[in-house]
Amino acid sequence: MKHIKIAAGLAHVDYGHIADIVKEVSDAGADYIHSDAADMHDLQNMKLMGGHQVIAGIRPYTKAPIECHIYTVTMDRMFIEQIAEAGAQMLIIPAEHFIGAQLAYIINWCRELNLKIGLTLGCYTPLCFVEESIYDIDRLHIVTHGVDETDGKDNWGWRRSVTDLVKRARVMIDEKNPDCELAIDGGLRQENMDELIACNPDVIVLSSAIFKDPQGLVAGYKNCRRVIDAASQKYNLE
Repeated sequence: MKHIKIAAGLAHVDYGHIADIVKEVSDAGADYIHSDAADMHDLQNMKLMGGHQVIAGIRPYTKAPIECHIYTVTMDRMFIEQIAEAGAQMLIIPAEHFIGAQLAYIINWCRELNLKIGLTLGCYTPLCFVEESIYDIDRLHIVTHGVDETDGKDNWGWRRSVTDLVKRARVMIDEKNPDCELAIDGGLRQENMDELIACNPDVIVLSSAIFKDPQGLVAGYKNCRRVIDAASQKYNLE
């Protein structure tokens, strides 16, 4: 049975107690710590969130790999150097803003600093944006939420088009770069993941499903782990 990794997303946590939260979810078994960051442009409800200071602050509290997922329209070498020095293992940037020569520089900078590199397909971004870069990245990170079934805060549903997108992304990765991880992120909770798990992702990013569980984050993690493993077995994923 395939072990689909869980990345614990820090978008919906109490930042006043973030170190304790990271330690608790790491001890529970999270495969990755997913540290979101944002500029003033894309992630309007979470402006100026995250960055190398957050990574440096949580690094001593977990042995799990830390990935920096930044929503930004610009990127420079200094930022990459900062997150590498702070202890991150992967940088994930939006494909819609980084196409062409600039991306080539970023990939090379990450390689020089022993950082893995991922590209996000944001909400409604087509798969064709990564047809060329798929050969040279370590993760294709698909944002799955849409505009429906949301409370406007923590809970979002995933959009109808995304199952087709994830299936096509799986085929692209398997054909062109089998070492690349396929991740899904956004609107995913215990009760609605089954259909997307059937599309065979490698990583599922979960935030409110873990950290907003009324039984606590350890129970939230274990409940999500149980649902994912059951679906992986149900669909004979390998």
